[in-house]
Order: sequence, then structure tokens, then C-alpha cells
Amino acid sequence: MLLGLIAASLLLPLLALSSGGNGLAWPDFSDPLLTQLRLPRIAAALGVGAALAASGAALQALFRNPLADPGLIGTSSGAALAVVGMLAVGAAGLSLPLAAFGGGLLATWLILLLSRLVRGGLAGLLLMGLVVGAFCGAVTSLMIFMSDDLTLRAATSWLAGNLSSASSERLLACLGVAALGLLILIAVGRDLDCLLLGEDAAQSLGIDVRRTRRLTAVGAALATGGAVALSGVIGFVGMMIPNALALLMGGCRRRLILLSAWAGALFLLAVDTLARTIAWPIDLPVGLMAAFAGPPFFVWLFRRQQRSLING
Repeated sequence: MLLGLIAASLLLPLLALSSGGNGLAWPDFSDPLLTQLRLPRIAAALGVGAALAASGAALQALFRNPLADPGLIGTSSGAALAVVGMLAVGAAGLSLPLAAFGGGLLATWLILLLSRLVRGGLAGLLLMGLVVGAFCGAVTSLMIFMSDDLTLRAATSWLAGNLSSASSERLLACLGVAALGLLILIAVGRDLDCLLLGEDAAQSLGIDVRRTRRLTAVGAALATGGAVALSGVIGFVGMMIPNALALLMGGCRRRLILLSAWAGALFLLAVDTLARTIAWPIDLPVGLMAAFAGPPFFVWLFRRQQRSLING
């Protein structure tokens, strides 16, 4: 598996640079289109994929549910709502990833609060996430529908998950925020392993459960917020990649977060390359392409979880 990731790390960026409307051709690094458009887009795909997959690995431990994903439980929707709100007032630059972080963090904390109030257990966490995500999505759609601003009209394409607008300035700001979140998630990886055993077991091992939850929520919100501010909402990456790696390789949560970031970056780069070329000259949204693989994997994983509960 590691050899496969190493080989993909060498081949996929070269394939992304070489592919285009005329098929495969050796990249010409003197071409300004390649350096100003293609390279930033590749960097965006790698950064967004890493942030979403690492967030999914951490959130699955926090919620103790393998179905958790930033796009499914409302974190991405909260971040997207905040970004669209900032676009409505004409904001730009570093304010967008910061707003996305705030929206994602607020959505995550709201999910935890509502789950405690309804006492729904692990299933309640996922259901509250779906409720919060649906509400944020409805408010976002209403804001876009009520607006006559062309900037907000263009947000429709962005919300579908699109990397074509990744400029160098925006790229540095968003990926800087996402990298900070990733570092926080790696730092709490060991504590998340203990939290998977249950709150009582984690406390008996000397883990501050509340602190771990807060740091995980902040880290996931930073990573997801940076990704959403750059690419819009891309679902299922944070669910598919960590679960696939857990089945294939196992290991502790910190290792899984790191491997998920690595594999998630390569996965989204491959999907974005396919989205650019499969219907050329139409540039399909990468979120749309990722969504085709997500639902079958979700159904398979849900059935697998149900069988394990019955057999257990």
C-alpha cells in the first residue's frame, strides 16, 4: 500500500500537468498557462484533498462513527454558509478562510450540543449533523436565490466543488489555515485513540475529554474551512479515504490522519484531472465527480457497520 502511494505521488502530478484537451503531452514549464493556472490548481487539489480526508479521520474518532464526514455532518455546510455570507458583503482575501473556519466550528459545536440535548447516542450525532447540514444548505441556497449580485450567482458553481478559481493569493491563505488545522488534528491523534474506547475509559487513561473534543472540533473546522473557502463543498472524500485505509492498513489514529491526508490529496488530484479531461472543453466540478463514487461507498459501509453490530 505504501509503495502504491509513493508511485501515485510521482505519477499523478505528472499526469495532471501533461493532460489537456489535446491528450497527453510533456508539460512545457515555460508556458504561463501551466505556471499560472495548472500548477495552482494541482496544489489546490492536493491541499483540499488532504484537509478533507484528515478531517474525516479525526471526526470519525470524535463521533465514534465511521460514517462521519465533513460534508455529511454539517461542517462543510456551515463553512460554505459563512463564505457565501461574506461574499454577500463583498469580502475577499484572508477573510474568506477565516469565515469558513468560524462557520465550520459553529456547526460542529452545534451538532455536539444538539446531540447531548436529545441524548441520541452515536446515531444521534450523525442525525444531528445531517439536520444542521441541511439547514445550512437551505439558508445558503436562499441567500443565493435572493441575490442579484453576479458574485453570488457564480457561487452556485463554486458550491458544487470547483478548483478552477484557485489563484496564488487565495491558495496561500486557504491552505495556510487548513495546514494549521491539520497540525492540531495530528497533535490530538493519540487522545482520539483513547476516546474511541469510550469517555469513561479515556478519562481513566488521563485524557481530558472536553479538551480533546474542543481541539478536534477546532482542527477539523480549520482544515475544512480552508478547503471549503478554496474549492467549495466536496463530499465523501473524508468518509471514503480514512475508512479504506483503516481496512487496508489499520494503525493508530495519528498515523491514520497522516495517511488519510496523503491518500486524500492524491485521490482528489486524480478526480480533478478526470473532471478536466473527461468532457473537454467542459470543466466539470470536481465535487460532482467525487459524488458519483461516494453514495455506493456510503451504502456499502453502512451495511458493513450494521452487520458488525448484529454479529457483535
